[in-house]
Amino acid sequence: MAQGENSLSHPASRRSFIKGLGAAGAGLTALPRWGFAEDSAAANANAAIDWKQFAGQTIALSGAIHPWSNAIAPLLPEFTILTGINVTIDFQLETTYLGALPIRLARGSSTPDVFMFTTYGQGITNGWVEPLNGYYSMKSLTDPAWYDESDLLKTARAFPLWSDSERYAVPITSEATTLFINSDALAAKDQPVPQTFDELLVTAKAVKSNGMSGIAMRAQASGNSSPPAMGFLFSYGGAMVEHNRVVFASPEGIAAVEMYGQLLGQAGPAGVGSYEWYHVLDDFLQGRTAMAIDSSNFATDISNPAKSRVAKQAGFATFPHLAGRGPVPFMSHWQACINSKSRNKRAAFLFLLWATGKATSLQTAAAGLATTRVSAWSSEGFRKAFGPQAAEAALINLQNADVDRAKAILFHPQSRLILDAFMIGVNEVVNGAKSAKDAMTGAAERANAAIRG
Repeated sequence: MAQGENSLSHPASRRSFIKGLGAAGAGLTALPRWGFAEDSAAANANAAIDWKQFAGQTIALSGAIHPWSNAIAPLLPEFTILTGINVTIDFQLETTYLGALPIRLARGSSTPDVFMFTTYGQGITNGWVEPLNGYYSMKSLTDPAWYDESDLLKTARAFPLWSDSERYAVPITSEATTLFINSDALAAKDQPVPQTFDELLVTAKAVKSNGMSGIAMRAQASGNSSPPAMGFLFSYGGAMVEHNRVVFASPEGIAAVEMYGQLLGQAGPAGVGSYEWYHVLDDFLQGRTAMAIDSSNFATDISNPAKSRVAKQAGFATFPHLAGRGPVPFMSHWQACINSKSRNKRAAFLFLLWATGKATSLQTAAAGLATTRVSAWSSEGFRKAFGPQAAEAALINLQNADVDRAKAILFHPQSRLILDAFMIGVNEVVNGAKSAKDAMTGAAERANAAIRG
């Protein structure tokens, strides 16, 4: 199936897409139009902000090698021209970055000034991240009319709010777990796009061959591999954490992980127990798997003929569901924070405003980045770069996601420990070392004991 053809239950159309944006934007009656024709520099110059007030300062930006870092890096000279603030960058492989950053912050380093972040609760509890509400209220720093928070997706507005309504981060991307389809592989076996988990298992087994797995998903025994499996857990009615207790060993959680293990054990690639996101993506790009489930942000690579052997037959679909229940894919917003020890906090905040403003978001969206802004999602540049079908699938999956369940685990002060325990259990099931019941019960017990300790 070529990019743009239908793999959803209905064809992707601009009318249905904009209707979905209205729901995601909560209360929008019309999409902003000004940014599509305006020059980025002129649009930023219209802000009631003295962009040059910190000219001469240098801020250090750190993050993972990721669609956001790939999209924002080429635009940094524009920020320097606008503000006079220089930006140094340090982007690393995601696993390396996520492992090293907490160590650096715990040592009290004043750099990086701005960093991509996922373990929000840990950062807040340990005092690593700067509270931002006060910066938003400073007239010298923020022009609310120019920034226009009503243009943010509903999930992006809700995501950074802590229990005390303070914000310690700014969302920079939007993503949800999505089903990727090699339509030629399914057509060769006369298989429709699966809607339920049971159908997914049947299809994956039917299309598996000596040269192609039926489905690829993350299964490495590391918390970084958890998003697809958490989508299964949530869709079966389970949760990761409730009332500061790990609850993924519930009957719903055990059933979800059992299905995950069946899919990868019976139709997954060889060695799938070591798979991280880049293994999943590479298998799909090279035509080594008929289906995959992972971040919606993979769409730009999948649809790029220079990177993907399956660009012409790639399809994008909504996350599967349990019969009788709606799908609840895992969703998240990568966030950017300011180091509480930074010596350049106000310059860092100006950077975050610029990086997530309408004008910059239109530019990064044109590079295929799924930003947090309605105006960027609705732009022709984004739909062309990301693909209309992929954009609609991602938007539907974002709408179906449960922000509170995602935040409950992502914002937990010991989220990394819990996610690691969860994926150790999932890995044991995928590798056939333990039953889902034994693996998840043991993983939950270990995690709860560590939390109590």
